[in-house]
Amino acid sequence: MTVVGNSLLDIAENYFLQEVKPQAELIDQEVSYLAAALQRMGELNLLALRISPEYGGGGLTKLEYHQFQLMISRYSGALAFLQTQHQSAASLLAAGTNQKLQQTYLPAMATGKKLVGVGISQLRRPNPNIRAELTQAGYEITGEVPWIAGWQFFSEFIVAAILADGREIYAIAPLTNAEQTEGGKITISPPMQLAAMKTTNTVSAKLQRWRVAEVIAIKPAGTFTKRSKANILHHGFFALGCAQAALDIITTVYQTKQFAFLLTAHQQLNKQLMNCRNQMLEATRKNIPLEKQLNLRATAINLAGRCSQAAVSASSGAANFLTHPAQRVYREALMYTVSGQTLEVMAATLKILASDSEKRFRDE
Repeated sequence: MTVVGNSLLDIAENYFLQEVKPQAELIDQEVSYLAAALQRMGELNLLALRISPEYGGGGLTKLEYHQFQLMISRYSGALAFLQTQHQSAASLLAAGTNQKLQQTYLPAMATGKKLVGVGISQLRRPNPNIRAELTQAGYEITGEVPWIAGWQFFSEFIVAAILADGREIYAIAPLTNAEQTEGGKITISPPMQLAAMKTTNTVSAKLQRWRVAEVIAIKPAGTFTKRSKANILHHGFFALGCAQAALDIITTVYQTKQFAFLLTAHQQLNKQLMNCRNQMLEATRKNIPLEKQLNLRATAINLAGRCSQAAVSASSGAANFLTHPAQRVYREALMYTVSGQTLEVMAATLKILASDSEKRFRDE
């Protein structure tokens, strides 16, 4: 019987507390620990949470999924980032028009028997350098995919390209160096030397006349941009989970040092965090203006930055060790600042940073 809804959230929280939290630093530093954590999520049926139970998914509502995001990013940024690539791939497949691919992939993706990433962020760019051409055998894709997380975790990834008429095409390609007898080729770069979440093995890919016989879907021009605007708050929940992780560190430090100012700082930051969290969750239940959504997303990013810096300060010089929890969370806050970033999110983030600084100096 498929477990759904709140029961899955309970299973997830127990797993994160009992198995992920004690190994968070190892998951951040060692690929094998991250791989094992991801596979365990599959065993617990946590890898296709927004997908219908018809395909073996969790059937979570949007609100429930945001609660899951808050939870997983509190305990491991690397695991949160890696698994969301797979969750996104499952959602793209489920929203597509190819039932054959849905039936083949989705049940196996829910349990981790198939692991699939995504390479679609290039569509955020004004003129994506990746094109698709219709041929008698299907489609040929040529161009560059600048960001794909999960090399050696995922055997395949969903690639997005632009047709001559501007429509967007989504298809599945192997996440490995590959050549086709017809001359098609995929070249994967070495893993990027990233400051945060390095174990997720993020790479880029070049496709040269890569042939796909069938596609997940063909969407109207501008679909990805519209989808990004409709999901402004999505990445913000990861930032809030990161902020909560930082406050957990301050709590741990306080239990040892017992400095009253640590408790005061925690209480003040936690109040701000809960206020932003409640407003963002409420926003999933009703439509709010785009400007308000951008402000909430930027506030979540700002909180992740300030809370993680507070955790560093509370931890003193020990926070400079690569394996210290405060160091990990500080770097994760960096990642959540730019993950899924649009120009509008960038502008909102900088607006809050600048206004906070201006207010601080004015108050002085």
